[in-house]
Amino acid sequence: MRTSIRRSQRLMALAAVAALTTGLLAGCAKDSDDDASDGSGGGNGSGKGKITLTIGTFGVFGYKQAGLYDEYMKLHPDISIKENVTTRTDVYWPKVLTRLQAGSGTDDIEAIEIGNITEAVQTQADKFVDLGKEVDKSQWLDWKNAQATTKDGKLIGLGTDIGPMAVCYRKDLFQQAGLPTDRTELAQMWKGDWSKYVDVGKQYMKKAPKGTKFVDSASSVYNAAVGGASERYYDKDGNVVWDRSAGVKKAWDAAMTVATSDMSAKLKQFDPTWDQGFANGTFASVACPAWMIGYIEQKSGDSGKGKWDVAAAPAASNWGGSFLGVPTATRHQKEAVALAKWLTAPEQQAKVFAKQASFPSTPSVYTKLKPQADTTAYFSGAPLTQIFSDSAKTIPSQPLGAKDKPIDNAISDVGILQVEQKGKSPAQGWDAARNEIKDVLGQ
Repeated sequence: MRTSIRRSQRLMALAAVAALTTGLLAGCAKDSDDDASDGSGGGNGSGKGKITLTIGTFGVFGYKQAGLYDEYMKLHPDISIKENVTTRTDVYWPKVLTRLQAGSGTDDIEAIEIGNITEAVQTQADKFVDLGKEVDKSQWLDWKNAQATTKDGKLIGLGTDIGPMAVCYRKDLFQQAGLPTDRTELAQMWKGDWSKYVDVGKQYMKKAPKGTKFVDSASSVYNAAVGGASERYYDKDGNVVWDRSAGVKKAWDAAMTVATSDMSAKLKQFDPTWDQGFANGTFASVACPAWMIGYIEQKSGDSGKGKWDVAAAPAASNWGGSFLGVPTATRHQKEAVALAKWLTAPEQQAKVFAKQASFPSTPSVYTKLKPQADTTAYFSGAPLTQIFSDSAKTIPSQPLGAKDKPIDNAISDVGILQVEQKGKSPAQGWDAARNEIKDVLGQ
């Protein structure tokens, strides 16, 4: 998820058209776009290496920040690395799809977000190198490998981070509202069900500090809850079951309790107003996958240091996570595979965690993970490694489908927002989501 902004499938289609008209003429691995960074990546930008490898990413993966590009180039003086960053996944992924189909214009390594991995597996597997032949697959969590594996056993992506869930909360605001501030006590209060977390929100609002709400958004609660369901939008046979899924229904009901009450700040995640909410202390808690730790620290700034804490989530859940794949179209396949393997190896995943708390998908390093001292202090000394690793080990394996991401977007960005921001009834919100999903599925 990182710093991505969700949009509807229609916008994704428009982005794909735009990418088609502007991207097909681009040479392989020479891309940049209006929503990209300066393209300097983690290296010196000199281009003196004999081979320049490009990595297409969305948001912040942490490789540059953790110094991994520089480290790799020192180990391999014949390699120069350039990272092409597109902030929004709804722009990034349609562009990648267009270039995969064209057989040109791709980066040497392409990141794949969890919401797009099944589409890649089912429709683009022949456009990616089989990395299963290159690595020891036992390094990764079984369910992480399964998400990137085709029916005939081809592994098209190596797992980067995952999004095990916790709850991040403001101790100062909880105290002012008369709630416990001890992370263990709070975890016990909402243990077992996200509806219990919502019940704590009702208590918070009885004595809420002026100008504050319990949670940032109803979508936040929905995403956390549905991420722990054993089944959500597709069943194990690949059938679309979102409208009769018990996991979706339970998550929707919890979100609707929030959306129809006064406990939500009614912010859309990753919009500027959401960032401002962190900075201004507008809300007291947020469903908090591991990757959000660094985001909160950045957006809350110095004024939030020592005020935030982290407690175990009501139930194990995953929200987010990505993969690195190597398109067959790359001119430097051998070198790209080697770099992808190195970046996703346990040792490097641990370094990224130490820098920005992106949680590894390689369990062998869980006992060795050490977040930065500044990060630990920022979150009141919370045992971040223990909280997230406990969740990671018990996350259920969910069947994913080709339209998982747009279905999720329709529920969160259409259905829930209709209720939370436009005052529609839950039934009207559900119908709005249904209509959007029919459009997505071509029904």
